[in-house]
Amino acid sequence: MNPFEERKKRDEVIRKAMSTIKHIVAVGSGKGGVGKSTVAANLAISLANKGLKVGLADADVYGPSIPTLFNIPKAEIYATKEDDKEWMLPMEKYGIKLMSIGFMVDEKSPLIWRGPMASNALTQLLSETYWGELDYLILDMPPGTGDIQLTLVQTFNPTAALFVCTPQQVAVADVRRAIKMFDNDDIKVPILGLVENMAYFTPAELPNNKYYIFGKDGGVRLAEELNIDFLGQIPISCSVSESNDNGVPVSVNKGTIEANAFEQLANKVIEKIN
Repeated sequence: MNPFEERKKRDEVIRKAMSTIKHIVAVGSGKGGVGKSTVAANLAISLANKGLKVGLADADVYGPSIPTLFNIPKAEIYATKEDDKEWMLPMEKYGIKLMSIGFMVDEKSPLIWRGPMASNALTQLLSETYWGELDYLILDMPPGTGDIQLTLVQTFNPTAALFVCTPQQVAVADVRRAIKMFDNDDIKVPILGLVENMAYFTPAELPNNKYYIFGKDGGVRLAEELNIDFLGQIPISCSVSESNDNGVPVSVNKGTIEANAFEQLANKVIEKIN
C-alpha cells in the first residue's frame, strides 16, 4: 500500500470513529501543573451529571493523569468487532467513557518516544476506541505547543477549545502562547474562553471569604487582553487535592463549593457551543 492509500485508509478510520461524536472540546494549557487534567475530568463529570453522554480522552502521552484521577491503574483493555474491524472499548466510571495510554503502560516507566512516534500512537489510540454515541468528547491536551498538539487539532478538528491557567504571571504568559497557537490562521480552532484554576482559597468554616494566595485576577486580565471570554474561577482546596489522590473527582459529590464551580463551567460550555 502506497503512502497516499495508507493516509486515505487512516482518515477513513478516524472519520468513522469520530462520526458518532457531536462535539469535541480540547482542554489545553501552556504549562504543566496548572490543574488542566483536574478541570478536564470535572468538566466531563459535570456534563454527565446533566444527563449528557460524555467521553474523556487523555491526550498527554508523557504524563497521563486520568488513571490516577479515576483510580484506574494499568488495566486490561477489551475489544469489540464491527464491520470486520476491532475497536478498543473505553473504561467507564462515574457515567463517562475514559481512554488513556496510561491504562496500557507501567505508571513507573517513562515513555521515551520522539514526537512523531507519540503523535502516531495517540492518533491510533483515539481513533480506534469505540466511543459510541457521545454529546461531548473532552480532550485532555498535553501542555505546550508542539507536535502532539498540532497533530490533534489537525486530525480530530475539535469543535472548540478552552484553556486553563493559574493567577501567577508565569502561568499566564505560557497560556497566552497556547491560545495564540489555536488562534493561528493555519489552525483556527474556536476559543471558548479561559478558566482560572487555583484562583482563591475559601476555608470550609468561612464560606464567604476568599484568600488570593497566588495573586488575583491574572486570568481575568489575560482574557480581556486577548478579547476572549473568561469562563470562571475554580477555588483551591484540600478536598480537590484529596479527591484527585483518591480517584474520586470533586464533581462526583454535588453541592460543594468546588463542584458548583465546575457545574457553572459546564453550563457555560454548553451555552457557548449551542
